[in-house]
Amino acid sequence: MTVLRALLRRTRGQNTLWTFLVLLALVAVFSALRPNAFATVFELRSIATESAILVLLAVGQTFVIVTAGIDLSVGSVLIFSGVVSAKVMGALGTGPQSGWGVIAAGAAAGAGAGLGWGALNGLLVAKAKVPPLIVTLGTLGMALGIAQILTHGVDEGDVPTRLTDSLGSGSLLGIPWLVVIAVLVAAGAAATLALTRFGRYTLAVGSNTEAAQRVGIRVDRHLVKVYALSGLLAGLAGVLNLAHFSSTTLTSGTQDNLNAIAAVVLGGTSLFGGSGSVIGTVIGVFIPAVLQSGFTILQVQSFWQTVAVGAVLVLAVWSDQLRRRRRQR
Repeated sequence: MTVLRALLRRTRGQNTLWTFLVLLALVAVFSALRPNAFATVFELRSIATESAILVLLAVGQTFVIVTAGIDLSVGSVLIFSGVVSAKVMGALGTGPQSGWGVIAAGAAAGAGAGLGWGALNGLLVAKAKVPPLIVTLGTLGMALGIAQILTHGVDEGDVPTRLTDSLGSGSLLGIPWLVVIAVLVAAGAAATLALTRFGRYTLAVGSNTEAAQRVGIRVDRHLVKVYALSGLLAGLAGVLNLAHFSSTTLTSGTQDNLNAIAAVVLGGTSLFGGSGSVIGTVIGVFIPAVLQSGFTILQVQSFWQTVAVGAVLVLAVWSDQLRRRRRQR
């Protein structure tokens, strides 16, 4: 209960409540319009499952944006990590019948690949002093390009069935494993940001880098850790993506970086750094997911989803700016 109260205090000063009310309003509207299609356990389970992988990307992005940085590479790192994981499983195993040892090695390789890209981003930002936008835009292209080179532009589909049947489509007490993992990661990240020294340092670096250095925080080292965390979660997301789709997805993950950033901003994390909420980010992930599901059920053109998400995103940033101006007065 103490941890929960601390998390709630952390989110109180941000747009999290407003975002949650928007999400509830969307659910209420779609449920009223199509109660037999939208307000069902199957549909809600589908929304949660399809959003689970994006939750991991958005959680890592939250820490980066709290430091007043940005990571545009997470979508490509997801693809690259999935390719590395599939390649390692293919090299060590016997195809779809491979055992858990091979799966563990492939998963570790995929997560490690993501960690490596994240650490590279952090080193270039912290040590080389290259702006995060440029660094991660460059690694976005590099990770995707190397993934295409490794696969010759053809998706890898020789994935162990034990991986796809368990993590990909299996469940624990009726809850999909993808959702269980996303909840555990989000809960751990929320506690880390709100309650630990790592979280306090992250917020301090985003609030005022010079002040953080003066109180003894090694800002460069901390930035490397934050970007490495974002890469690690992108790598883990790549492994889960591989399990979910039973293949790599060379062409379908390129927009995940923008979707993750949108979720973070919708959740109340300031693009200017210094404040953020993992809980808000998770809520922000579900707004586009609910819109997509609702529009599909209502047979509304999918283009309107982009319009709606864009409008909500602009409103979220505008609200953040108003809140900053009030604090400065």
